[in-house]
Amino acid sequence: MLYRYAQGRLHLFLVHPGGPYFTRKDAGWWTIPKGEPMPGESLREAAFREFEEETGHKPAGEALALSPVVQRGGKTVHCWAVEGMLDPATIVSNLFEIEWPPRSGKKKAWPEIDKAGWFTEAEARARINERQQAFIDELILLTAGQKRHNRD
Repeated sequence: MLYRYAQGRLHLFLVHPGGPYFTRKDAGWWTIPKGEPMPGESLREAAFREFEEETGHKPAGEALALSPVVQRGGKTVHCWAVEGMLDPATIVSNLFEIEWPPRSGKKKAWPEIDKAGWFTEAEARARINERQQAFIDELILLTAGQKRHNRD
């Protein structure tokens, strides 16, 4: 999870899943960039690789390990928070392919994420997957001393 402090406020970088099933879904569907680890890959390595695959940017800096969360479907999500900057207009996501329309026999490629943005804490809470809100809570606790500074 990329984060920054601007005007003394926490801002979080979230992504919206691409593809036809998420086109009209907003609140509760935004997420941190995430994915599955490859064989032999550590969870931290997978998190950084997935961030780069989904945004085209590799996070750099100190990574704060956050406690994993279990989403409604039972998937455990591990997260590392890194302070940094990224212009959402510059993201380039990898593609995935599915049959679309369903049962048509035709394959179509979609970006894994279709948009990204910086959100204040309140805005992020309104958009992010409800189980991932715990990442925001923990990040606030871990960076409490930074909150008072303007880090622009």
